[in-house]
Amino acid sequence: MAAGGGGGGGGGGAIALRTRLLVAMLGPLLGAAIVLGIVGAALIADVVRRTNDRVLGGALGAIAETVQVERGEVTLDLPPAAFGMLENSERDNVYYRIAIGGELLTGYADLPAADPADLAIDQPRFRFATYRGQPIRIAEVRRALPAIERPVIVQVAETLDGRSALKRRLLLALLFGEVALVGTAVLLLRPALGWSLRPLARLRGAVEARDGPAAPDLSPLDAGPLPLELRPLSDAFDGLLAQLDTATAATRRFTADASHQMRTPLSVLKVQVALARRGAPGALDEIADAAARLERLLVQLLALARAEEAGTSAPQERVDLREVAVRVIGRRIGEAIAAGVELQLDADDAPAWITGHRTMMVEIVSNLVDNAIRYNRRGGNVTVAIVVHQDAVELSVRDDGPGIAAADRARVFDRFVRLAPADGPDGSGLGLAVVRSAAARMGARVTMDDAAPGLIVRLVFAHRRVEIADATGSNVTICSR
Repeated sequence: MAAGGGGGGGGGGAIALRTRLLVAMLGPLLGAAIVLGIVGAALIADVVRRTNDRVLGGALGAIAETVQVERGEVTLDLPPAAFGMLENSERDNVYYRIAIGGELLTGYADLPAADPADLAIDQPRFRFATYRGQPIRIAEVRRALPAIERPVIVQVAETLDGRSALKRRLLLALLFGEVALVGTAVLLLRPALGWSLRPLARLRGAVEARDGPAAPDLSPLDAGPLPLELRPLSDAFDGLLAQLDTATAATRRFTADASHQMRTPLSVLKVQVALARRGAPGALDEIADAAARLERLLVQLLALARAEEAGTSAPQERVDLREVAVRVIGRRIGEAIAAGVELQLDADDAPAWITGHRTMMVEIVSNLVDNAIRYNRRGGNVTVAIVVHQDAVELSVRDDGPGIAAADRARVFDRFVRLAPADGPDGSGLGLAVVRSAAARMGARVTMDDAAPGLIVRLVFAHRRVEIADATGSNVTICSR
């Protein structure tokens, strides 16, 4: 996570963040340098051409002005200054040619001639050509002289050594400038990156400071002022710490509550075992009863752990609430008969489909029916009803017991909360906590109302259209939660 190394989880092939940023910055910089070099080279070539053409054109004009007509004949006086301005350190060769029509007046006869029809009068033209195996630049102009019918063509040419040398010097200067620019940028980027990554190093230090033998510190990080780009990371980490703190606190509370609840049946077991060793009558019955209560507590703890299990939920499936209710009633009918309670189902014969988790649904209905039987009166009724509405499927469990006061209905869904008196039915106080947690994972809504007499607990699944693969592998569209 630091500015200097590849992270611990990335292995030996991980690239340091500083290196990544340096490469990311140098890549565009080198690209810009290449583009600048190409554009600069084109600009240098154009400037060299224009500058030398201006000198070559000046020499052409100086020579062309000396071409005159005297007594009907064309005369000229080649000025030494016209050729002097073309001299340079590279000692380029200079050629000239003056012709009247196709007749050579003076100069180099084999210099590439121009077609008079291609030249405008007194408008210089420049072109590249090859003469005596060397590339040359020619400046040429057409003049119209009085009393002379044929056009007069004046040409001046020079080799390109001076131009090439000037172009090379300018290109080398451009190249050295770009290399110096990129090199300076590299030297300045590394300390700049180090300065920019200091907040990340502080954030890493704040995380590493939490590593120690003491209890983990899950409070928000204190890494000082952070740039805008790092604030979401710090906030996300603080959120993760808060979630971990909540989960840890819930685990500690759950462990403490479970230990407290298990201590009572274990103490009873120890006492009754001691009495059984002395031959006390009824001790074995008490041992069996305490073991049953301990078993029930462990079953409820495991059910709650499954209901609140973190991570990805199991794949949803089509669940028939009627079939689940029939299965649970079949399991609990013996308890109902022993308690003198009539257990019945009020539902249509048609399936009541929802999408959810069948195992959780069995736990929910089983806990609701178990509570309704336990806290009912002898001779009372427990009714499991299923109603399919247009926009929802509702399962309710109703009993004829004493009910729960409206002020206490929110508390009974918490863990280990029991409102029954000390001489009331045994219980762990986890049944409704299991119901709430499992229903929440399936998106169901749990409500509790007064049945006058008794209590009615409703579980409502809202309809939505879903596609679930059936046993044949085909997609079946159903309306369910």
